[in-house]
Amino acid sequence: GFRFADMSHRGSLMCLPSGIHGWEPADPLVLTVADFDKLLAEAGKVEILLVGMGRDLRPLPAALRAALKAAGIASDPMSTGAAVRTYNVLLAEERAVAAALIAVD
Repeated sequence: GFRFADMSHRGSLMCLPSGIHGWEPADPLVLTVADFDKLLAEAGKVEILLVGMGRDLRPLPAALRAALKAAGIASDPMSTGAAVRTYNVLLAEERAVAAALIAVD
């Protein structure tokens, strides 16, 4: 799960311009385009998506990469810890960033 300020959340998160949302995926090996419907609905407000893939770096599925590219969103998969740190930096710089973070137990 995740801890931020005085709150905590068990499970994965999607951080979008509209807010922070609980997110179902727990296994980076089976991500689908449908898992990113909420993000794609806000595509005009997002330039880069950081994808926290759990403990290890794993590539995004080709269909997902293609859907994000078609929506004008650059994607950058990395470990979840690195994604959280990078998200905070880009958000502080007021960049148009979103993050999909698979929880690490």
